[in-house]
Amino acid sequence: MSSKKKNKKSFKMPTAYTTLLIITCVIAVLSYIVPAGEYQYANGIPIEGTYKVVQSNPQGVWNIASAPIKGFAGAIEIVLFVLVIGGCLGVIFETEAIDAGLGKIAKKLNGKEKLMIPILMIVCAAGGASYGMAEETIAFYPIIIPVLLAAGYDVVVGLMTIILGAGTGIIGGIVNPFSTGIASSLAGVSLADGIGFRFLLLISVLTFAIIFVMRYAEKVRKNPEKSIVYDIKAEVEAPFKRDNKDSEAPELTKERSRILVVFGGAFLIMILALIPWQDKFGISLFNDIHSTIKSIPFLGALVGNIPPFGEWSFTDMTVLFFITSIIIGKMYKMKEDEIVSLFISGTKDLLGVALILGVAKGISVVMNDGLIIGTILHFGEGILAGLNSAIFAVVTYIMYIPMSFFVPSSSGLATATMPIVAPLADFAGVARELVVIAFQSGAETMNLLSPTHAVLMGALGLTRIPYTRWVKHIIPFVVGVFLITSAVLVLGVVIG
Repeated sequence: MSSKKKNKKSFKMPTAYTTLLIITCVIAVLSYIVPAGEYQYANGIPIEGTYKVVQSNPQGVWNIASAPIKGFAGAIEIVLFVLVIGGCLGVIFETEAIDAGLGKIAKKLNGKEKLMIPILMIVCAAGGASYGMAEETIAFYPIIIPVLLAAGYDVVVGLMTIILGAGTGIIGGIVNPFSTGIASSLAGVSLADGIGFRFLLLISVLTFAIIFVMRYAEKVRKNPEKSIVYDIKAEVEAPFKRDNKDSEAPELTKERSRILVVFGGAFLIMILALIPWQDKFGISLFNDIHSTIKSIPFLGALVGNIPPFGEWSFTDMTVLFFITSIIIGKMYKMKEDEIVSLFISGTKDLLGVALILGVAKGISVVMNDGLIIGTILHFGEGILAGLNSAIFAVVTYIMYIPMSFFVPSSSGLATATMPIVAPLADFAGVARELVVIAFQSGAETMNLLSPTHAVLMGALGLTRIPYTRWVKHIIPFVVGVFLITSAVLVLGVVIG
């Protein structure tokens, strides 16, 4: 009897890599069943009514095995960008500038209960919206939670302040390179496309999050028994007592302040460089400045072949953050070998993301080589005929919520699905940038309660909050996020 119990294994979700490989195998099998077909394209957009059946090209075992390799090669520009971003983050995290900045804010606001929560959430949201701050938030709990406990709140308020702050930033995803950036590139649109609606979504969801957290916080402060962890208060608060050395934030020196300015400046440059000023808005200012600089003897040659703002690619952004990592390292007086070591260590942290991009891209390789992507689009075109555009946008958002459960990597999910969903949006009369919003918000909506999301489960483990209690508590917030996001998507369709 005991041996049977030992042999009995509980079900465990496969990793994102395995899930994507299973999908690749399924697509390969479909290449034997689904008729091959093609569309004519104009500027990367399939032309409605041009679908035709062609000779099939079924994909075998070797095709399946080689698909991730080809996918990795096809996504190399994005992969290198992800790795270099990781290297840059590795350098800046060593300076503890971000930790010091958050710690300084928490210390300054100590005793100002009504201001503490919204300001900290806005700062975390800025991190989520700019560089997809997620895993690194784990380091903030020992800094933020003791301050909030001293103000009369509970551990749940600390968890929500950080995870909902960063989460709403990711939902808005203004320039998040790991979700919005990759999805926009694969959808064939600029990162600037839809940025107004992303700002609206960010402000709306963040405002709702702040109200949600502050209402709970005030309720707990007035009546501690209202806390969802009141019966285990001693257990969950034990790691965050003030005598815990890990709760002390590093000092925000002038050096660290300047590093934060440089790091923030890099993202500002990225935003300015990606907006198609001249092509979309008819603003020639940056092109004129670029031409003037290039015409100056010696200086023009010294600057090199840097494109004008509005014409940057992933390669140019990669160069930007590579240079930023060196500047930050030198500002912190790091030696050459230390910068290299930290940079390489940072790339290792995101190597999994880079690899998953190749595996996910392999799905598109099999669909394209198997000549079934056109048929799938044709099937979708038939379903979407006469379908309301607003309904398509909301249904796309709904679709991405459960998909994120199985593929918790946002970059992997974007790479696997955008080649299909973006062209379908053309048939439905929906702008592709709205599909990007549906993807990024749908993925993060699920991550707020998904047991496959490592950041959430890590935070719950650190704060010792039971998962079932968290889910019951956060469901009303998730419903609110769903309604707000759906409203923004519908507005996007109506405005066009």
